[in-house]
Amino acid sequence: MTEVRATNITWHEGHVNREDRQKLLKQKGATVWFTGLSGCGKSTIAFTVEHALVERGHLAYVLDGDNIRHGLNKNLGFSAADREENIRRIGEVTKLFADAGFISLTSFISPYRKDRDQARKIHAEAGLTFVEVFVDVPIEECENRDPKGLYKKAREALAAGKGMGFTGVDDPYEAPVSPEIVIANAKVTPQEAATQVISYLESRGLL
Repeated sequence: MTEVRATNITWHEGHVNREDRQKLLKQKGATVWFTGLSGCGKSTIAFTVEHALVERGHLAYVLDGDNIRHGLNKNLGFSAADREENIRRIGEVTKLFADAGFISLTSFISPYRKDRDQARKIHAEAGLTFVEVFVDVPIEECENRDPKGLYKKAREALAAGKGMGFTGVDDPYEAPVSPEIVIANAKVTPQEAATQVISYLESRGLL
């Protein structure tokens, strides 16, 4: 649980409401949360969806796990506590983006179910749409791809008796129980996956 240290603060309502922003942008803000093992293709799909949406005249933005750790979350490591804080911050940021009318596309392993559920909860409490997308690829396939060489490093560290805390190797990944979308990314192209996501957004009346 994050300690609340801010005191004597008051939430200020602006003169522009959510409906005004939706009317201006001709879309409804939402968060599309991609989760899955390292190497499953989350970022590739997220950026493909972003490109397709912008081409269609919609405001979309990807928050990528590695990119965020270059700035906002550069003071966080990969312990369980730091992973929790990493996702807590992104949950709050995407809630603000959704309220502003953006379609946020997050690409984070986000291995712990309770952290993703908390991100969903704060969106629900604010009356905002949260779409969980499970990019479902077997770990064997992710290891075969291993675009960053991380699985190789993790296996070598484990063999040497030095755990890395790497998801899927010596740290758990808790798959979603009931995600809105499941993408079997070992069987589809990024474009096909993007079409699946955009079709869902259309079905929810967000576009």
